[in-house]
Amino acid sequence: MNWQTFKQNYLVRFWSPVPAVIAAGVLSAYYFGITGTFWAVTGEFTRWGGHLLQMAGYHPESWGYFKIIGLNGTPLDRVDGMMIIGMFAGCLSAALWANNVKLRLPQHRIRIFQAVAGGVIAGFGARLAMGCNLAAFFTGIPQFSLHAWFFALATAAGSWFGARFTMLPLFRVPVTLQKVSAALPLGHNPGLARRRFRLGMLVFAGCVLWAVGKSFEAPKLGLAAMFGLAFGLIIERAQICFTSAFRDLWLTGRTQMAKAIIVGMAVSTIGVFSYVQLGVAPKILWAGPNAIIGGLLFGFGIVLAGGCETGWMYRAVEGQMHYWWVGLGNIIGATLLAAWWDSIAPAVATSYGKINLLTVFGPVGGLIITYLMLALAMLAVLWWENRFFVIKAAAARAELAKETV
Repeated sequence: MNWQTFKQNYLVRFWSPVPAVIAAGVLSAYYFGITGTFWAVTGEFTRWGGHLLQMAGYHPESWGYFKIIGLNGTPLDRVDGMMIIGMFAGCLSAALWANNVKLRLPQHRIRIFQAVAGGVIAGFGARLAMGCNLAAFFTGIPQFSLHAWFFALATAAGSWFGARFTMLPLFRVPVTLQKVSAALPLGHNPGLARRRFRLGMLVFAGCVLWAVGKSFEAPKLGLAAMFGLAFGLIIERAQICFTSAFRDLWLTGRTQMAKAIIVGMAVSTIGVFSYVQLGVAPKILWAGPNAIIGGLLFGFGIVLAGGCETGWMYRAVEGQMHYWWVGLGNIIGATLLAAWWDSIAPAVATSYGKINLLTVFGPVGGLIITYLMLALAMLAVLWWENRFFVIKAAAARAELAKETV
């Protein structure tokens, strides 16, 4: 295989979601085992909100929430911060390789409202549940925390309500037709594409060198940046978005991304299990109403906004300004939750147990239970897919019968 073929097949074209999500699952397991933490982003975004408040003269470091997740140092001093910087670098590198960077403005004010409102709701819900889609699906479930199952099921339900809500006439943007005398030719500038590809290579190489240099000073921080770079490449090239997985499931019956995510979780689970048996402690969180309420809000919010925690990151660096607003809303919502945490935590979170399935059912039992629930999730997706298209076909036949009468 020559360079041009490799470049076109693996750096320019989009990747198939199933192997990409499996790769993400494997990487998340290694990330857990090597760094002792988990692949998640909203916790660090909450810290960014805390730093902004500090710059404005407030003292959020005294809040209970920041005492739990920490607010010391800067993103450059934290594993999560370095990982997210690496993710943005990976997303930008991949988008430049494919010449997929273009400034795109929201088409209507209602879209900006959706982006901010949905981002705030999703950010609030994610942090109420102590994690977003990544912290639940790719880390919480594989780390055998019962709270992640509560969050996942509630997210599915919340996304169903979100999908129905966004179908209301309020969100239908009017389309303006413009008369033209001839079809516009498709624009492609080979020179611009080559320059962007080189720039993407520079960003990629720069991040690698920076991470390697950081590794000599703080090995975990350098490795976190490298993992983030890989995560960013995967989510941008495969266009991995949990919002589309849920929204497509409910509105179009498409299940490819949902099935890929379940397979990715199954792959990650065995890797995490191996590390747990070697003594790496999993992150177990409160299995209380906070996980359910947070999941409902998160599922509703990501569909309203049009992007989840992974989706808005890679789309933002592609130049889609809509997702800049989603990201801003995420940070605002997460920071609001941190401000209110001390008032609501005893009632919905901290009074409940942190339930580890490996402790409740034993190591082998917990592993089997997790795989059984993942299998049930896959069967539920397949059942819904079949039901959706059976109903759709029946409706089409009924409509055809009306027309022939």
